[in-house]
Amino acid sequence: MLTLSAKIRKDIKRKVRELRNRGIIPAVLYGPKTKNTLLEVNTKEFEKIFKEAGESSLISLDIEGKKEKAIVLIHDLERESLTGKITHVDFYHPALDKEIEAHVALVFEGEAPAVKELGGTLVKNFSEIEVKALPQNLPKEIKVDVSVLKTFEDSILIKNLPIRPEVKVLKKHAEEIVASVTPLEKVEEELEKPIEEKVEEVEKVEKKKKEEEVPEAEGEVKEEKKEPDKKEQAKK
Repeated sequence: MLTLSAKIRKDIKRKVRELRNRGIIPAVLYGPKTKNTLLEVNTKEFEKIFKEAGESSLISLDIEGKKEKAIVLIHDLERESLTGKITHVDFYHPALDKEIEAHVALVFEGEAPAVKELGGTLVKNFSEIEVKALPQNLPKEIKVDVSVLKTFEDSILIKNLPIRPEVKVLKKHAEEIVASVTPLEKVEEELEKPIEEKVEEVEKVEKKKKEEEVPEAEGEVKEEKKEPDKKEQAKK
């Protein structure tokens, strides 16, 4: 398990910008059985650890002055909008005997024959998926081998992902398509389709406005329109 050194942030009045200029990232440690603790970590050391662990792998947090190391997840990051530099880190200390939810990145590997040989376009519908598992069973990433996509009819589904039994996928149907290869002509059609639909919607709105602007004749009696009974829709 990867280990990251941290110090307790005692001088909370010190400006955060000053810490960052010194190559330090302000952080906080919290959890169901952990008191909120303000920390600081070395920027370069943290970036190295984060590159290897990601947000779904446990790491050991060695806090100066503490006898025991904290087993934590890098739960949340804040970044500067322009530079993308990390400005704050949340370390979550989970209970190892309870399942937690986490977002795991999908890493697409290989080359699809349908792209190389048929000139198609690889379509990735998801870049990550949400899973639930014990903290120690959370995968760092899920690899997706696109070399199985040999024709335009082939696809990789959620149920095809190499996920261990102890990890549950949340909010996704097993038959949902993760990746497929689409002919170039179809991609161009899909890009044009939304524009055509928006034009039709604008025309409908304009037509409705014109109809509403037609004045009603004086003395005309309007009948109340009864709304049809609404049908109950089956829940998904």
